[in-house]
Amino acid sequence: MNKLLFVNILIILAILIFKAYRNTQNIVLKKVKINPKANAEDGAMINILHLSDLHLENISISAERLYERLKKEAIDLIAITGDFLDRKRTIPKLIPYLEVLNKLNPKYGIYCVLGNHDYVLKGANLQTLIDTLKQYNCHVMQNSHESIYLQNQRLNIIGVDDFSTKRSDLSSSYKAIRPGMNLVLTHDPNIVLDMKKYPFDYLLAGHFHGGQICYPKAYHLVKMGKLVRMNMIKGLHTQEGRPFYISEGLGQTGINIRVGSKPEITIHQLAITKKNNHLIAAI
Repeated sequence: MNKLLFVNILIILAILIFKAYRNTQNIVLKKVKINPKANAEDGAMINILHLSDLHLENISISAERLYERLKKEAIDLIAITGDFLDRKRTIPKLIPYLEVLNKLNPKYGIYCVLGNHDYVLKGANLQTLIDTLKQYNCHVMQNSHESIYLQNQRLNIIGVDDFSTKRSDLSSSYKAIRPGMNLVLTHDPNIVLDMKKYPFDYLLAGHFHGGQICYPKAYHLVKMGKLVRMNMIKGLHTQEGRPFYISEGLGQTGINIRVGSKPEITIHQLAITKKNNHLIAAI
């Protein structure tokens, strides 16, 4: 290989890497409607801001910019589905983002679950992360549920702990749950394949980053569960007629680039209807 050809290859690679890095800054705001045909007489509507996989070691949106993107949106509830960070020294970086989320003033609060990267932290460091989240008004859910009420209709918020690290316990998550619509928050969406006996009306997850690097498909995710082999790595899907959404996430792991995927923020409008089956999903 002559010197000129080698230099040209390096230039092309540098350009491609730069474009892939710029993709991490091209953050998309998506809006999803669940049961959009429901009218006001059927029940209440709730707007849920869903964030996932912040990976604060490699995130390309500042807390201030996140607020600017969201400050004009009507947000009733915030759901965060894990992988905040994986290093103790990053925990202080989380605080400005939590301050911004509180500034959005969600009527029904902030609910979150942990992901596999959060569990890289151990013992006191993991507890510091959990305590920090709680200090900023986050309901940290580890195989548990809470209920909120909209026009006297119950919405159960069910937080299922991380499936990929074998921390999920569906029995505990649903223990003594009362009738109502069920919104599930979890990190690894593969759990939906084990939920035949556990009813949910909508489920939010993340974990796959939309592949993060797809060439043209995310072949490197093949070991991350059955959903990948079913080509379900991002967006809206159904399992036995029940809708679930897999976020492409906000941050990145490993090298801070994206190819064939974009970081995303999603707002989900969920109809809390009296009839809580056969929900219809639309983007």
